[in-house]
Amino acid sequence: MKWTDVYEIAIQLADTYPDTDPQYVNFVDLHSWICALEDFDDDPERSGEKILEAIQSAWIEEIAD
Repeated sequence: MKWTDVYEIAIQLADTYPDTDPQYVNFVDLHSWICALEDFDDDPERSGEKILEAIQSAWIEEIAD
């Protein structure tokens, strides 16, 4: 997965951290959790606040379904 795979990352996060409410996850933790995902294979330095916000929003949507 790359940073642009927002929805796939959100699904993986929801599966990996099922008891976590993503709206309370800070971006530092979110960034490290994403980089630690087994299928994640992108440069950690390529992320930014906008992509982290998009992933966090997608994660919130994912658990709401």
